[in-house]
Amino acid sequence: MTVEMTRARFDELVEEALDLVPPEFTHAMNNVVVLVEDRNDVEPSLLGLYQGIALTERNTDYGGNLPDHIFIYREAILDICDSEEDVVEEVTITVVHEIAHHFGVDDARLHELGWG
Repeated sequence: MTVEMTRARFDELVEEALDLVPPEFTHAMNNVVVLVEDRNDVEPSLLGLYQGIALTERNTDYGGNLPDHIFIYREAILDICDSEEDVVEEVTITVVHEIAHHFGVDDARLHELGWG
């Protein structure tokens, strides 16, 4: 069952999830922006997506690049949740998952750590 939630409330949940990230990680995040979109056009069931160059892959040639993007897909997350509590949990997992990609952590390792 899809959860009904305003865009403003969902945005608040994303902000709250970002606030849970330890300061040493948020201070290390570099040239990245977090955006909430309704859906991914190519893969509508995708919950989140990181697009950019992970910190572990940046070298001395990195400079003048546009920001990396972390997308959190509102409608896809609401589709799989049965309650607001489920949405809070899924938003948190998705935000942490995509931030981890910014730090160079791959999907296999995230699944091992329970953030899959």
